[in-house]
Amino acid sequence: MTAKIEFQNDISIITLDDGKANVFSQEMLESLYECLSEVHKDKGCLVITGRKGMFSAGFDLKTFASGDKGKIAKMVTLGNQLLYDIYTFPRPVIVAASGHSIALGVFILCCADYRIGVTGEYICQANEVRNNMDIPTQMMEILKDRISKKHFYNAVLHGLPFSTFDAVEAGYLDEIVEEESLMKAALQKAEDLATLGHPFYENTKRYAKDDIAKVVLEAMNKFKQKVL
Repeated sequence: MTAKIEFQNDISIITLDDGKANVFSQEMLESLYECLSEVHKDKGCLVITGRKGMFSAGFDLKTFASGDKGKIAKMVTLGNQLLYDIYTFPRPVIVAASGHSIALGVFILCCADYRIGVTGEYICQANEVRNNMDIPTQMMEILKDRISKKHFYNAVLHGLPFSTFDAVEAGYLDEIVEEESLMKAALQKAEDLATLGHPFYENTKRYAKDDIAKVVLEAMNKFKQKVL
């Protein structure tokens, strides 16, 4: 399995589970988009979660290592689009981070409207610089929007890992709960946010995020033109 969707009244729940590190391979991304196509855009709330101990470890490094430029470009393009689509999603988005959130996984956290993590030996980390990679504009703008200025250098430029406890102050998460309480907490929050009216929530979200969303979209389009 890669991604599946289920519904509880007006709440859509997407679960990522590849049985391993929940990497965003092309297969995972396409499966996730199939799920997203079923989510209501004018009512309710979206919850995204992962498998026990792992929300996501980011892009599929095996695809990068393959050297196949076409596959790499397709995967990264889909990943960029996912960030934009979650960041601008017209209804509230909650991430129930079920464990580690690394690289693209942590960027997804920064796109969501509310993020719940779990206690334990789990980390949130933007590790690109430590892996000799840069963070492009479309991702950097989203990080700048959510990460605390106090922790920005350590989190982004220095690529340091944050425990889930410290990740709340850093801006990766909004709260943490015990593992066994994660989905209960996420669904309680979702039930509340699902009551927010349409299109009032969508409009207010757009007003708040429009400047950054335009920069992200422009950077995405430049990347597409370069690689596709």
